[in-house]
Amino acid sequence: MTTDVISRYFPRLSAQQREQFDMLLPLYREWNARINVISRKDINNLYEHHVLHSLAVAKFITFMPEARILDAGTGGGFPGIPLAILFPDAHFHLIDSIGKKLKVVAAITETLGLHNVTTQHIRAEDLKGQYDFAVSRAVTSVRTFMSWMDGKFLSRRLHEQPNGVIFLKGGNMDDELDVYRTKAAIFPIGNIFAEPFFAGKKIVYLPVG
Repeated sequence: MTTDVISRYFPRLSAQQREQFDMLLPLYREWNARINVISRKDINNLYEHHVLHSLAVAKFITFMPEARILDAGTGGGFPGIPLAILFPDAHFHLIDSIGKKLKVVAAITETLGLHNVTTQHIRAEDLKGQYDFAVSRAVTSVRTFMSWMDGKFLSRRLHEQPNGVIFLKGGNMDDELDVYRTKAAIFPIGNIFAEPFFAGKKIVYLPVG
């Protein structure tokens, strides 16, 4: 899978964005050989399984200039790095509790010239700071994650959608979302991207306040 799958769904990329997306596979191949941040069996599926999956968020919301976005539990940089490429005027703060993964993330963002990304080696529950949105690829249960995010949202509102959390999740979430039933909005990614990989995968949006 090449960057063609990205261009198919995001045809208005600038030349710089296309170049940055093109650089991702060789960069992750190089770093993954030293520090395993993506399953070695999955590296050839980087653009579909990791990059495009991350960009599903952009089909739900367009991050405004000056928006502050937290990627909590970023792992190898997802969804933060692809979103930072797509929204160069928003700021993305990528955190993880595993330092060696952040070493890879910091190196890749530097090579890409992503000046709108900062990284921090910290647990989400210990983080100080406030953001417009938090994004996450299902690092823990919704209830636990929401407890970590308590007090971490700005009172201002820059977007049509109220500030909150945007999860990338899969599987049946009925039990997990039971206490948030009246607030949660669920968007099947399979309705956005045609690739079979996205069947059963979802964007889950939980506004705060």
